[in-house]
Amino acid sequence: MAAFTAADVKALREKTGAGMMDAKKALEGANGDIEAAVDALRAKGLATAQKKSSRTAAEGLVGVAVEGTKGVAVEVNSETDFVAKNDKFQDFVRKTTQVALGTSSDDVDALKASAYPDGGTVADKLTDNVATIGENQQVRRMKTVSVTNGVIVPYLHNAVAPDLGKIGVLVALESEGDAAKLEELGKKLAMHIAAAFPQALTAEGLDGDVIERERAIAKEKAAESGKPENVQEKMVEGAIAKYAKENALLSQVFVMDNKTPIAQVVEAAGKDVGAKVELVDYVRFQLGEGIEKEETDFAAEVAAAVAG
Repeated sequence: MAAFTAADVKALREKTGAGMMDAKKALEGANGDIEAAVDALRAKGLATAQKKSSRTAAEGLVGVAVEGTKGVAVEVNSETDFVAKNDKFQDFVRKTTQVALGTSSDDVDALKASAYPDGGTVADKLTDNVATIGENQQVRRMKTVSVTNGVIVPYLHNAVAPDLGKIGVLVALESEGDAAKLEELGKKLAMHIAAAFPQALTAEGLDGDVIERERAIAKEKAAESGKPENVQEKMVEGAIAKYAKENALLSQVFVMDNKTPIAQVVEAAGKDVGAKVELVDYVRFQLGEGIEKEETDFAAEVAAAVAG
């Protein structure tokens, strides 16, 4: 009996762009494990890397707020986009993001326990919203960035209201240079970050588990080449170096000229702003990133109900 369903095949095809039969064979070989099937398809060159998955599987909003040399991004999820357009929900996200500016960590539980401007705690207001709006809502994550001297530049892609959008970006630039010019630089870098989806500031900051997964895929591809072992080793290291270069922000190629590494863009900006500039941190929150929304097969539900 198959360890997967037609819905699994559909999901795998959406993730990888693979053909129907290739997806089914990959799932059979992986005993229904979709992630393992993705790796198998990638190793055979039948799928594209999911570096820039654009599927947003949860609704809601990302809020950003900046005060002085500190900024924060907060993601709050709802079940439907309809709720995300609700004034009450938007007010909650905006005020919760402001509250997050005053916290000392990126602990969501601590944020929820913090005092809410209208009384009670953030958690209390969230519970009230769920009861009033009639839909589940969650404060999913937050991240704070700060500098000693310099600017924090916010940017929202697909903004739906002031300080609220589908992709929220913060750029932290450490510098004693001209603030207005730093803001201009930060805006360009933020737009790059929104488009290029870096996974970490530097190669050293990339997730070790992800690197090992990429290494395993590269080894399988190299083995299938039939080349000598020493050549295969170089192929693997080359693949990992390429992955790191493409996914670490400072080594990514600037989308606005398609040739200059971000590190060089930042270094060159020092002349314009009148002082050394350092990109010390960033945030990129895309609504629903990493969350798989369960899709309901209405026909299957009806069939099951009739059979039951």
